[in-house]
Order: sequence, then C-alpha cells, then structure tokens
Amino acid sequence: MKIAYLASEKTLPGSPTRRSDAFEHDDTVAVLRPPLAAKGMELLELSWDDAHVNWRDFDAAVIGTTWDYWDRAGEFLAALDNIEAQIPLFNSTKTVRWNIQKTYLRDLEQRGAKLIPTLWLECADEAAVRAAFDALETDELVLKRQIGAGAHGQHKLKRGEPLPHMPWAMMAQPFLPMIQTEGEFSFLFVDGRFSHALVKTAAVGDYRIQSSYGGTNRKIDPAAGDLAAAKAIIAALDETLLYARVDMLRGTDGRLCLMELEVIEPYLYVHEGPELGERFAAALEKRLGG
Repeated sequence: MKIAYLASEKTLPGSPTRRSDAFEHDDTVAVLRPPLAAKGMELLELSWDDAHVNWRDFDAAVIGTTWDYWDRAGEFLAALDNIEAQIPLFNSTKTVRWNIQKTYLRDLEQRGAKLIPTLWLECADEAAVRAAFDALETDELVLKRQIGAGAHGQHKLKRGEPLPHMPWAMMAQPFLPMIQTEGEFSFLFVDGRFSHALVKTAAVGDYRIQSSYGGTNRKIDPAAGDLAAAKAIIAALDETLLYARVDMLRGTDGRLCLMELEVIEPYLYVHEGPELGERFAAALEKRLGG
C-alpha cells in the first residue's frame, strides 16, 4: 500500500523556502516510515497543493506538515475535499473543517472543557483590543489568529502599547505567566488512546514554546489529574481520531486549561514517544482494513 504524507513546500526536503523547524518533518517521517513499511505501507512525502499528483495512485493520505495552510485556508480545504473524494484521508476533512478555526474551542467548552478566558475579535482594532483588556481584567494580553498555527501572527501586548498590524480575526486571552515558569503541556493520543506527554518551555525572555523560537521540551509522566483532564477532551469528541494532540496550560486555580486541540497537522513529538511509530502504524492498518 502507498500512503501519501501531506506536507508543504515549506517543509519538504530540498525546498528553497524550507522553514527553520522543518527538521520536525524529517524526524516524524524517520520514525513513521519503518513501522509502516513493516506492515506493507510505503510512506511518500508530497505537498498538499501539488497539482501533478494523481491521488488515486495512493491507498490513503495522512495530513502531516502542511505548515502553510493558515494563509490559504479555503484552498487547503478544497484540496482536502478533492483528496478525500478519491482515497481515505486522516484526519478527515470534516474534522479539519471544524478544527481549522479556533472557535471550535467554544464547542469543547460547552462539552465541559476548561478554557483560558477568551474573547473573539472579528476586527482587532484599537477599540476592540482596549475593550478586551477591560473585559478580561488584565494588563497583558495574548492575541492569536483564529486561523493560524505556530505562533504566526501572534502578539503579547501590554496595556497602552502600540497595536501591531492584525488584519485577521483574532482571539484575545490574558497572559498567564505559567507559560514561562511551568510551561505548556502536550498530551499525544493515537486511535483515541494516550501515547505520551511532554512539557514545553520557552527560551529565556520569550513566552513562545515552539522550537523556531528557541523552545525546548522534555518527556514527562503526567500527574493522574492532569492526564485525566486531557483524556476528557478526547472523550468529548464525536469520533475516534487517528491522531490528536491536546495542549494545556495550568490556570491560576491549579487546574489545566485547554489551549488547543491539535488534530490537523500537529507535530507528534516523536522523540518523546518511542512507541508512537508502532502505534500509529497499527492504527492506520486497522483503518485500512488490515
């Protein structure tokens, strides 16, 4: 069987516009390819927008490092619809369409998820941001794109500071210093089952935990209560997904708050989960009738 691993021009090896964190693509492929091959599945890396690919040549597609979709969301969804009309796609376009805009967090809140207090700004102008400071009763905000990833277009802003250019719909949250002290937790799930967990910490003087900003991570054995909070997010979903990453941050009351449910193209932190490759291969084989 041939499996298309959907990447992007910014993550594929040899690309002149390759991202600085594209080594995460290489690490993932290196971990997934051998256990998939052991089950008769050949993993081939392709850009999601490559018009020359005949998707019927493949038995399935897995969304991998499509790390440019947020500026081309409509085109991305159309491409996934086209792929899924021909072969199985994981995770499904239905899931992607729900998850692509961060307003999905409101759905999960209605299902019991604990969120960081959030305001949704369709126009992040001076009046809206000023009102957000007051409504959230904070002097420091984090503003994130509603369709975005990897902290692209994200800003940490103190009350009274000049407003950066934000031409997108944004979400506003109070800055929680725990991101700089304890860090952000990630819980990885394959086929609905917990695989591994880690904590991600920012470089000194920063708050962004992504590797492209100097962030580091370490594997952890999560506390029972923390793991239960992550499992509750997965249990709230309508379907069992091939893969999911639950990102959480501890709130002022000591409980973990959901930051993101990453089910489109999350980095799976393969080095922190030595069994992830085998689990992923087994779950994909099961979905393809193996």
